[in-house]
Amino acid sequence: MVEEFWALLHKFNIESGVELVWAAVGMGGQALFFGRFFVQWIASERKKRSVVPLAFWYFSMGGGSVLLVYAIYKQDIVFILGQGGGLAIYARNLWLIYAHRARTAAAGGSPEETSE
Repeated sequence: MVEEFWALLHKFNIESGVELVWAAVGMGGQALFFGRFFVQWIASERKKRSVVPLAFWYFSMGGGSVLLVYAIYKQDIVFILGQGGGLAIYARNLWLIYAHRARTAAAGGSPEETSE
């Protein structure tokens, strides 16, 4: 049974325990990325319109960060550039959300009304 397990992993270029751990890290990042779509879908279903909740951006940052670390380990320049660029966009969106909330609160509005 153990031999079959390692034979299966070998087909995915996982040749050691270290590689197995890194594959798990990569899958964890992918799970976070899936989570962002899941929370966006649930929020949209609840509102009966398309919305992007704050949690979407946090899942994006978490998934992008973990996947960037994995890409660096794998030394994959395409993956590194893609995740690095995405992280800049996710961080900028969070910055814009919190800046808007601060302006709204300073103007006497409710910060909760500024995002989903």
